[in-house]
Amino acid sequence: MRPRDSPATRSPQMNQGTNLRTRTDVLLLAALCGFLFFYGLGSFGLVGADEPRYAQVSREMLERSDWVTPTLMGKPWLEKPVLYYWQAMVAFRVAGMTDKAARLPAALDAALLVAAIYFFLRRFRPGSELDGALITASCVGVIGFAHAAATDMPLAACFSIALLAWYAWYESERRIYLAAFYVFVALGTLAKGPVAPALAAVIIVLFLAIKRDWGGIWGTLWVPGIVLYLAVALPWYAAVQLRNPEFFRVFILEHNLARFSQDVYHHRQPFWFYVPVFLLAMMPWTLVLMLGVAERVRMIWGEGKRSFSSSEDSYSEKAFSENSWALFLLIWMVVPVLFFSASQSKLPGYILPAVPAGALLVAEYLGARRRAARKLSLGFVAGHAMLCGVLIFAAVSATSISAASISANQRLVWGQGMWVAAAIAGVLALGIGAALLSAGGLRLLSRVTLFAVVVSVAAVVRFAAPVIDDTRSARPIAESIEAFSHEPVPVAVYRLKRGQEYGLEFYLNRPAEKYEDGNIPAAEHVLVAAQGSQSQVAQLVAGRRVSYLTSIPEQKLELYWVGK
Repeated sequence: MRPRDSPATRSPQMNQGTNLRTRTDVLLLAALCGFLFFYGLGSFGLVGADEPRYAQVSREMLERSDWVTPTLMGKPWLEKPVLYYWQAMVAFRVAGMTDKAARLPAALDAALLVAAIYFFLRRFRPGSELDGALITASCVGVIGFAHAAATDMPLAACFSIALLAWYAWYESERRIYLAAFYVFVALGTLAKGPVAPALAAVIIVLFLAIKRDWGGIWGTLWVPGIVLYLAVALPWYAAVQLRNPEFFRVFILEHNLARFSQDVYHHRQPFWFYVPVFLLAMMPWTLVLMLGVAERVRMIWGEGKRSFSSSEDSYSEKAFSENSWALFLLIWMVVPVLFFSASQSKLPGYILPAVPAGALLVAEYLGARRRAARKLSLGFVAGHAMLCGVLIFAAVSATSISAASISANQRLVWGQGMWVAAAIAGVLALGIGAALLSAGGLRLLSRVTLFAVVVSVAAVVRFAAPVIDDTRSARPIAESIEAFSHEPVPVAVYRLKRGQEYGLEFYLNRPAEKYEDGNIPAAEHVLVAAQGSQSQVAQLVAGRRVSYLTSIPEQKLELYWVGK
């Protein structure tokens, strides 16, 4: 453990300056997180199958005042643990039953993650705390999943805070940090299951094995900490198993083991899938991360060779003493990517726990360059400015990009708006490049990059959100149904996508019967059907009056009133 200045050894002037800087940093981070994570939470409705399902499960638990069994349309839904549902229940109680409230847990978890990184670095790596927090907050992966009503951000935040707490214990030997490690691993287990302790164990054991610090493994296996872990995680698992005997089969066997070993849910991707996903999630810091990883691997490898050539007695004092933090971050970053690359089922959010490690590696690399007074190279400045420009261009032209990606028949056309977006991105990229080439380029790097990120987020919310809402969310479908009848009427669907079906059930808060399954309501009802299916509908309800209501061309849907 390296010695640190304690408050008792600092002069009053030093403490006053430190406190002022901390207050300024906290205000800056609060404003930034407020914009990046909370701005536009409800600008488009819940999308995909997961968001509306998780939101509906949380609503049903709240309405029943049941904190144990998740249900979907009244039936037990045991695919995921309970942490997100608990958070969403509180959000619904405070902020109302809205899609914005459904996304509040992820935004709050992202803000908690940034705060934890700031205060960890302030205590153990002073001087890099603001950069580390700003870089983490500005990664595309963190911003994106902070706007999702899903379990990915709760897991990533709890998992990352747990590993920071473990490393704090490793450096300081203070058991309070080890206790925090066990608490947050337990919360990660409640967020997404056994993957949290499994990944944490692999990362810690690999790190200590490379350092040949076997005593660290035994020190981590602290009995009071294990008891604390069980006290936090076990009660819900025991209660839900007692109430639902099928829980172990559904959750552990099907949605953990089978999902990993087989493509049960049709999420198969190639082995290398997570490499581009991770690099995209690290935008706009991708280039800095690659340079930082290359340099740190080179330094750690060189120090490792020197350490192995030294005597056994001196190894524990010399080996990796300068680069333990970078080594820990590298292992933390790589393990989730490799682990989930081996899985037969792959979704982008699985490797979100690796993103904070990448952000901290970027901060560590930049801090080392600053301490060595190394300037930015022209190639680095050009590459980083270009990435910022690409980010801005994609955001400003988001309406065209979103529309083209959603419609299989529409191509991305370089119209006037696209050329304007390219011009704006080019001008801002040149400005960023000029700032980075100035005397204070390294010091300005995180600030000018944040400017690009803020512009991009504002553009996405302003331009892309309405397109996403119109084309991907069930919110406009539900609004069209409610425009015809303010009273809750039965709803049926025919040839809808899963996301549209689950979204309708959330926004209307009632089940949607599926014609394909033979569930045709006997009462009068609204039917939401895919375009061009009118003849099939007429055959399915032969003898009943079918009246056309309206169409939703953006989602290729038509609404009918089916009488008796």
